[in-house]
Amino acid sequence: MGSANLRGSTQTAEGSKIPLQQNATPAKVCPHNSNISCASCRLNELCLPIALNKSEIHQLDEIVERNRPYKKGDHLYRQSDDFKSVYAVRSGSFKSYVLSDNGQGRVTSFFLPGEIIGMDGIASKQYANSTIALEHSSICEIPFSQLEKLSHQLPSLQHHFFAIMGNEIAKDQQIHTLLSSYTAEERTASFLLGLSSRYAHVSLSPSRFLLPMTRSDIGEYLGLTVETVSRIFTGLQRKELIQVNNREIELLDIAALRAIISSS
Repeated sequence: MGSANLRGSTQTAEGSKIPLQQNATPAKVCPHNSNISCASCRLNELCLPIALNKSEIHQLDEIVERNRPYKKGDHLYRQSDDFKSVYAVRSGSFKSYVLSDNGQGRVTSFFLPGEIIGMDGIASKQYANSTIALEHSSICEIPFSQLEKLSHQLPSLQHHFFAIMGNEIAKDQQIHTLLSSYTAEERTASFLLGLSSRYAHVSLSPSRFLLPMTRSDIGEYLGLTVETVSRIFTGLQRKELIQVNNREIELLDIAALRAIISSS
């Protein structure tokens, strides 16, 4: 799901930290350093450079813009803004949301380090969502017109970008299935397992992590009320499947969480 376990001694917006898992890679997530190149970034095997050789990475590096860090609550872009760029998360996390005509919001995605934001604007040339930082975060901005030109020159880059787009379509299909077919407990278990998998992908702890999003965010994303999310967390904790301490989550029995979903 669009969407992703920040561990490294990772930090919440409130500033609290949890320790690295013993086998995690300490410097996996790039710091807020605008001078880091694609070649030296610790996320380059997860982001667009994964498909490129050294000389090709240099070509990509020339079009990437490394912007100022974003504070919690800063917008990356707003719904209906002109589409100009896609963004790779270097550190921190973001959420995307849509506003209906009556002004009611709904969270549509969460983005973690190494993930690409902004592809919702490609088709219509306007961003379909608004995207906001959940904590102190940094991104790489990639102007799409230049990325398109470079992709024509580098078929491996084009292929990888298409793969990322395909994954986004698959995520949309998964969340549709989740909302239409799963119970509240199944949705919540699936969400936690999805985060676990995404954190593991960046060599962070898949079993113990801080939630950068609020329970209200989770509820909007899963089509549940805040009270229901809290009740499910309490129920899973009572079953000794998870341990909850404010925004810190420990998955005590991943196999049992998977069994909740597979029984549906």
